[in-house]
Amino acid sequence: MIPEYLITGLVVGITIDILVNDPPNRCHPVSWLGKLIEYFIPKLKDKKKSTSREKINGIIFATSLVVTFGVIIHVSISATLHLFGFLVLIIWSILVLKIAIAIKGMEKHIDSIVDELQANNWGNAQRKLSMIVKRDTDRLDEQHILSAMIECIGESIVDGIVSPLFYYTFLGPAGALAYRIINTLDSMVGYKDDYYKNIGWMSAKLDTYANSIPARITPILIVLSAKIIGADWKNSLRILERDHNKTLSYNAGYPMATMAGALRIKLEKIGQYSLGDESERVSIGKCRAAISMMKLTTIFFCVIVSIPCILVLQLMGWWEILFGI
Repeated sequence: MIPEYLITGLVVGITIDILVNDPPNRCHPVSWLGKLIEYFIPKLKDKKKSTSREKINGIIFATSLVVTFGVIIHVSISATLHLFGFLVLIIWSILVLKIAIAIKGMEKHIDSIVDELQANNWGNAQRKLSMIVKRDTDRLDEQHILSAMIECIGESIVDGIVSPLFYYTFLGPAGALAYRIINTLDSMVGYKDDYYKNIGWMSAKLDTYANSIPARITPILIVLSAKIIGADWKNSLRILERDHNKTLSYNAGYPMATMAGALRIKLEKIGQYSLGDESERVSIGKCRAAISMMKLTTIFFCVIVSIPCILVLQLMGWWEILFGI
């Protein structure tokens, strides 16, 4: 019984996220989580600037936050299953996936930047871009703005879609939410500057490890998506093999290099890396194609990975053990 409800929640949750905008920040649980993390950040710093103490504080905070919320959600789901029946699992799945994945949100943000570019509002485009990328956007020209947008789409396929779905597949809704907490921690404290490098060390490590398997599954699905939309899927394999290790990030190079190859463009973060060849110019049309590949990759992951794995885990008795049924 459980697989049918998990799969139904998966399909409905993804469909809703593709079609329906996210709630305003003041109503979004991830925004509430961000405020909680923001409150604790100064408290993680050590007055004597002890590296070991700050690192220990960061380790305790990150692991406690992930484990506490993950366990609370899982126990809540298991309890409501026993009290109200399996339909509750669909509702939990839909709610958690809407919180954990970011398909419509990414598309909406990219569309907003595109609108500014088409209206020649460079300052607004740079400002909106700065909200989704970790770089100085003030001096970027049109090609580098477009490049950063496509890089962001490629990276978000992993951390905004495939990774939460991966953990949903094996741990249910609580797994997807636990991953979203890890990713939010990394985005807020996982920096390498003097202020964050110690307190954010554990958050960055958790995010790296959590994304390692999904980041290596995703390129295969992007290649399939490229084939469907008529992009250069053969070149995507070539650039993946050549350029995947050029980024400082252990995981980001895989989806971004594959995307660069499929679109036959060069993706460049000035002073850090260059992925792909400039066979064609980066354009708004390339951004649209990247969004299409993002959506197709989501569908392929569900059909090829999630649904079969959920069914196999049922044969192994995993779901009865996990939910205590």
